[in-house]
Amino acid sequence: MISSASSHHVVSISPSPPSFLNYNLNSPSRCFSPLPHGSRSCKLRVKCTYAGAGVTGDINSTTIDVAADIRTEQLVVLGGSGFVGSAICKAAVAEGIEVISLSRSGRPSDTSMWLDQVTWKIGDVFYTNWDEVLLGATAVVSTLGGFGSEEQMQRINGEANVVSVDAAKEYGIPKFILISVHDYNLPSFLLSSGYFTGKRKAESQVLSKYPSSGVVLRPGFIYGKRKVDGFEIPLDLIGEPLEKLLLATQNFTRPLNSLPASDLLLAPPVSVDDVALAVVNAVKDDDIFGVFTIEQIKEAAANVKV
Repeated sequence: MISSASSHHVVSISPSPPSFLNYNLNSPSRCFSPLPHGSRSCKLRVKCTYAGAGVTGDINSTTIDVAADIRTEQLVVLGGSGFVGSAICKAAVAEGIEVISLSRSGRPSDTSMWLDQVTWKIGDVFYTNWDEVLLGATAVVSTLGGFGSEEQMQRINGEANVVSVDAAKEYGIPKFILISVHDYNLPSFLLSSGYFTGKRKAESQVLSKYPSSGVVLRPGFIYGKRKVDGFEIPLDLIGEPLEKLLLATQNFTRPLNSLPASDLLLAPPVSVDDVALAVVNAVKDDDIFGVFTIEQIKEAAANVKV
């Protein structure tokens, strides 16, 4: 709420949309052509009444024009119908963010009410019409990734993400967020697999194209209730108690972190909800960029929970 009382004027301006404003309008609000991504300029004609004593003259009220920038976020979620992607969509709409999902399967077969608040599009990042997806977006988050043959993993973990980053940059999207993978201290021959090399290639593209606004989240094992072919797999029954156990014993297990492959067992799992909230935090905070570890993902999620 902004209030001004100089020269005995009383002007009260609410940040809410015009239909909820608590002052008289002589004419409807007028929205100009959009400002940079995520902003809208609205001009309001406000009647202000003189309330001070000792005011002489016949003027009881006057009219001023107030221009305000209203920021709206629009997030494009690549892979939005998947385990992590759907959690991001749900968390984003809960925070008032407009969401568009692009995935090969489209809208999930669920009856949850929040699904109606997402624009679901079916498509493949290699062949999609980006005009229908990216126009008006303020951020893109990619959850693309998977396992398979070396060629398949390089394509989905690496090339698909690189194509998406390049498209977002070409369309002037201000921020790109990548869901990557924890930096495990595995032997080099394991880290050379298509899964890890693909993810690191995608990371490099994000940080190169978006040096001051790109975000890379590196979670380890992500738990939650995952649906596969209509069946719900309660990964939280394993992940949640394991996360609590590892956090409670980290002072004792920390000396083991230097052992090869030790963090396969010692890296704390991350809730899918925390990953989603960390994405929301990155979308809403323009100052956030860079690589986020497991601990930093949880800290970012806590900022949204407050």
